[in-house]
Amino acid sequence: MTPITILLADDHDVVRRGMKMLLEDEESVKVIGEASDGLDAIEKVKVLMPNVVILDLTMPKMSGIEAAKVISAEYPNVKILIFSMHHNREYIVSSVENGANGYLLKDTSKEELMRAIKVVSEGRKYFPPEISEVIIDDLLAKTSGNQEETRPIFEKITPKEKQILGMIVQGYNSREMAEKLFLSIRTVDNHRANMMKKVKAKNTADLVKMAIG
Repeated sequence: MTPITILLADDHDVVRRGMKMLLEDEESVKVIGEASDGLDAIEKVKVLMPNVVILDLTMPKMSGIEAAKVISAEYPNVKILIFSMHHNREYIVSSVENGANGYLLKDTSKEELMRAIKVVSEGRKYFPPEISEVIIDDLLAKTSGNQEETRPIFEKITPKEKQILGMIVQGYNSREMAEKLFLSIRTVDNHRANMMKKVKAKNTADLVKMAIG
């Protein structure tokens, strides 16, 4: 199996070395380059064309968000995984809006890091539950606004259902949601069914349309 090629971009040398050592034990991935700032990351992507760039957000010369915007626009086949200590709405939403395929906090486990790398390398999105919740909250805030017809939809669902709805919008299937939320597939399907009943959605596609306006 051809390994997933990785470019590490972080302005802290110790962090990059630690990440590289962590990933070197995995046959499924290969670190092919390192960058110390956003501009350096873009130049390295141009030369190395990795499958995945693991980007820190707060770097000198050019931030991770600015670098993500350039990379996603100029090199769409290169997937971007944000790896940050920041857990706030502004950073998370801005990262997604500027092309990030995934977002992980730096206290994540190695297992979740490997899962995220695999998922984004396949062209899918990867956001752990606590990040998904921030994204869907922002989405709902933007889509509800002053539209009276959309407000009741979100008033009727529970926080857990909101979390699952966010993952449905991102394209996760029941098995993937169950794994990420540590629930059974049946429980996820029950939440989905309950949401559809509450908002009178005919099917999942109808539910997604209601969510995104």
